[in-house]
Amino acid sequence: MTQPQKGICAEPNLHAQYLLFNVVDDDMSAVRAKLAACLDLFDHFDEEHYEAMVSGVVGVGSNFWSELYPGNSPRALAPFPDMQSDDRCAPVIPCDLFVQIRADRLDICHALGIEVMELMRLHTELVEQIRAFRYLDGRDLNGFIITEDNPRGMKKFEISTVGDDDPDFAGGSYVHVQRYRHDMTRWHALSEKRQEDIIGKTKEHNLPVVDSGLSSHAFRTKITGANGEFPILLNQSMPYGNMSVQGLYFVSCSSHPNAFKNLLHSRIYGDQNGHYDRLLDYSNAETGAAFFAPSIQFIKAQALESESL
Repeated sequence: MTQPQKGICAEPNLHAQYLLFNVVDDDMSAVRAKLAACLDLFDHFDEEHYEAMVSGVVGVGSNFWSELYPGNSPRALAPFPDMQSDDRCAPVIPCDLFVQIRADRLDICHALGIEVMELMRLHTELVEQIRAFRYLDGRDLNGFIITEDNPRGMKKFEISTVGDDDPDFAGGSYVHVQRYRHDMTRWHALSEKRQEDIIGKTKEHNLPVVDSGLSSHAFRTKITGANGEFPILLNQSMPYGNMSVQGLYFVSCSSHPNAFKNLLHSRIYGDQNGHYDRLLDYSNAETGAAFFAPSIQFIKAQALESESL
């Protein structure tokens, strides 16, 4: 049985480090070996610092996959869905590799990031690095709970990883990332009642707001599958920021990329009557990228095959 990377379905952590790379070396066998070595680093830090609940994810960019792993590709692999309507957009950032590191200790999260950077140094260039954190009881910096709809138990694996319908890539996950920047000055200028209407939930208790409308964030993100199932993706988003910039680093894992595509379409385009996600009036996506995070067995098998050639 194929095993998903541990970070795909890991429980929420206190800290995260996101690293985006472009590959600058033609030695693909070396890069494949480096990705397998990343998994070993994750395991080493998890064993050495078990109390920190370390986990990691390595994702390969949708446009880079065929170069790194020529031949067979995940059945539904697709580029990031570039969308724009009026001033709402989902920009794309060219990126070959994505590494997510999470832990309950900031020092361990940092130390593991340094190790990954050193490992990848000769073959890649760093596109972006973002350090994120858990805020209060799992809230965005706008004050509202982020991932209350995430499932638990085996349901997490069902919606976030590929099944037997694509057996060569079972255990893998379609990963989409976006970095959102909040306009906190405009957001804080709103009354709490107006904020709750935009989100569609109460701030204190996270209860549904009656008659919040078809443009609320809660309504526009409540996307169901073909058979009415909900949720259709696993949301691993975490806030990031400093004293001048605040935002949300959105990360989703799903068994099919259409889950994220449908979510994004609902938020940006909305319906035929112009009901889009009003939260986008106060939070803009500045980056976006699509990846596939293969199973542990796939990454290690491909690395061993390269060594034998």
